[in-house]
Amino acid sequence: MLGWDPQGPARSREGVRTVPRTGETGAPGVDPEQLWLGSAKPRRGRKPSFSREAITAAAVALADAEGLEAVTIRRVAAEVGAGAMSLYSYAPDKETLLELMVDHVSGELPTAGAPAGDWRAELKAIAHLQRAHMLRHPWLPAALAARRVPGPHTLAFLERALAALRPTGLDGAAKLEVFAQLTAFVAGHVTHEIAAAAALRSPDRLAAEARYLAAVAADGRHPELAEALAAPGRPLTPEATFTRFLNRLVDGLDTA
Repeated sequence: MLGWDPQGPARSREGVRTVPRTGETGAPGVDPEQLWLGSAKPRRGRKPSFSREAITAAAVALADAEGLEAVTIRRVAAEVGAGAMSLYSYAPDKETLLELMVDHVSGELPTAGAPAGDWRAELKAIAHLQRAHMLRHPWLPAALAARRVPGPHTLAFLERALAALRPTGLDGAAKLEVFAQLTAFVAGHVTHEIAAAAALRSPDRLAAEARYLAAVAADGRHPELAEALAAPGRPLTPEATFTRFLNRLVDGLDTA
């Protein structure tokens, strides 16, 4: 939850309202009312030649191409042909820009269609959509690691997930927890998947890791690991691995 300063909401030097995060002193967070319910247009000055949508799209394209580290207000301003100061009325800091970016790409996720009644199948379908989505935007798992206040596109996809969970009989809080658990699983798996794909581009390192594990398995001090490594292999394609892990997670959910 976001906490309020007892003396009232803080204001950034650009005049956009922010709120302190709980347990932090002097560390403003994004005010969801200001961001999602307020106007997307600047309130003063001449009419700009760009929009919040264009700014957000430029930031997403930059993150897709170069990673989150490349996304700065100054760099995004250059991408849209604006001065950095002119962007502050739309996104006073990178944290706000990340909120906009996450919700922007959430608009790519399909939200239509009535649940079929098989909530486990629907939940797995949602997870596969999330995985494909995060692989298209490799910066997204890291962006989701921080607390985000869902914007309109994110809420639309959340609504689909909650509707899929209706047959479980879980209360509202438990449904939200299940969706959060699923999203965290997908984000963590995609992070590992991206790192594994990068490792494949270094065969020497992979060979060294294989030799190391073989030596560890043979030293007699790790019998459980040795037995696990000696077991028959399973399909190692990224899709097959993800599906196996996902099945274990969803099929094991307790709705009692």
